[in-house]
This record gives sequence, C-alpha cells and structure tokens, in this order.
Amino acid sequence: MKYILLIALAISSLFSGNLVLTGTVISNNQKMIPSRYMGYVKRVNFEIGDKVYREDILYELESAEFDIMEAQADLALAQARLMLDSFQSRARSVQKDKDDLHRNRKKFNEQNFRARIADLEDLADNADKAVESMQVAVEQTSEKVKQFATIAGYLKILAPNDGVIVDKRIRVGDMVGPGMLTMIIVDMDHLEIQAEVAESDLKYVKRDKIVNIEIPSLDYKIDGYIKAIVPSANPMAHTFKIRIHFDKTNDMVFPGMYAKVKVSLKNEMIKQH
Repeated sequence: MKYILLIALAISSLFSGNLVLTGTVISNNQKMIPSRYMGYVKRVNFEIGDKVYREDILYELESAEFDIMEAQADLALAQARLMLDSFQSRARSVQKDKDDLHRNRKKFNEQNFRARIADLEDLADNADKAVESMQVAVEQTSEKVKQFATIAGYLKILAPNDGVIVDKRIRVGDMVGPGMLTMIIVDMDHLEIQAEVAESDLKYVKRDKIVNIEIPSLDYKIDGYIKAIVPSANPMAHTFKIRIHFDKTNDMVFPGMYAKVKVSLKNEMIKQH
C-alpha cells in the first residue's frame, strides 16, 4: 500500500510540474551511549525527555573498589619517588666524596688513593644502578596511576553533545557491562528529511538541488537542498533514499514528523556553496 501511494503521488505530481515525495524528519546526530566498564549504577541524573548539554554527567557507576585501588597506586608512586630521591642524594654524596678525594690527592700515597677511589667508584656504580632501577619503578607506577585515572573517568558517563534523551535503559542498582546500550541522545537542532524516490525519477534528483519542504501538521514550509543520494536501492520497490538538509526555524519540528518534499521538474536551482 505504501508503494502504491508513492506511485500515485508521483504520477499526479507530474501534471503540477513538481515531483512530490513523502519523507520523515530525522536527526542528523543521534548518539548511542554505551557503558565502558562493568559495575552497578550508582546515580542516574536524567530521564527520558530531559535536555542535556555536552559533558553533563548522565550517570555514574559504583567506584568504591576503584577508589581503593587508585589510592594504593598513588601510595606506591609516592614511595617510589621517595626512594628515587634517596638514591639520587646518595649518588650525589658519593660523587662529592670522589671530588674531595681528587682535590686532596696529595694527602694520600698512591696506594691509599687508588684503594679509596676504587671503593668510591663501586659505591657510585651501585648508586647509579639503584637510581636507574627506581626511575623505571617511578615510570611504571606513574603509568598505573594514569590507568586507574582513566578507569575512574569511565565510571562517570558524560554527554557527548547537546540533545534530548529519547531512550533510557538503566536504573539505580542495575548491573551494566562494557558495550551495553544505556541511553540514546538525539540532537534536536540539526535535523534533516529522509525520503524515497523511485528509480525512474532519479533523473530529477540531483545533489545540492533546492527543494520545497512542507510539514503539514505544523503548516510549516521551508526550502532545503538535497544533501545526499544514498546509492543502495530497495530491491523490492526499486526506490532510493535521499537526505535533504534544511535549517530548522521552528522549535516544534521533531524527528519522526511526516514531511512532503516538492522537487521541481523544470527548475534546476542549485545551492551555492
């Protein structure tokens, strides 16, 4: 029945000089919000229909276990840095003793001087190795702290852009896992029209061609232009999808609304970039 109606509209439109297509208002920016980590939902800050803004905290997961692990990693990093400072101080002290020994070389005979230098060089070598080892330890614990900070960031799920929540699939206390869909956010400001055009009428449809748009339920009319022709035909009806851009000037235009699109059969007005 749907395709019979499309054909009837197309035939009748030929006599009016326009190709009339039926379409639907859709959002050009719909986001599926997944969970990045496994845990229990601690807090949900928004409900279906709420307006959200970029970087609003949508919901949070329990973080007690990660708080303990993060504190342990911070403590390990602090201890590694203290040990590094200690070994660096020791290395500087040995180097100072070597410098003093060289300045006071005349006070020692050659045998004593060589013995003292050998001892100090052994101490310096050990100190340098200890410094290198602790530098590696500091680097490793720093990386672990960064990893826990990243995980902690996953526990607070932020809105990627402004929009309205149209679907919410979690409640406080629910267990979520990585990749689980939790919310859907739809951008209500960047809308388009999606319509279908018969294969035989593709010759009238060109990218950037200006078209007339009407949303009958609002008595709303505006011009737009063909943004894209999707190159994948419906094999049953031999129709192609097209996307039509328009600038929203009425706050009552929402995704899902029925729209009519008039494509001139004669006028070849093209949007100027």
